Amino acid sequence: MITIKITDRSIQMNGHAGRNGPNGVDRVCAAVSALTCNLINSLKDLSNDRIREDTGSGMTIIEWEKLSDGGKLLMDSWFLGVTDINREYNCITFM
Repeated sequence: MITIKITDRSIQMNGHAGRNGPNGVDRVCAAVSALTCNLINSLKDLSNDRIREDTGSGMTIIEWEKLSDGGKLLMDSWFLGVTDINREYNCITFM
């Protein structure tokens, strides 16, 4: 199970989806990771927002002081993506 905690200044993610396919690849984790990596890169490259990120196996923390309107739009897009993944696979807990 992936746990995502969203506050007004951070996103904290922990865990794995545990949805290994026949080839041993957890495609759900890969999808959430890809969306999250894209969020981090987009916040850095497409906005003037300053973020701090810490990533590791089964763990990601993204923190910021203040997000621009563009940064908020990127966050909303990321949230829509992970919500759609959860609708399909029911493996994310939002706190």
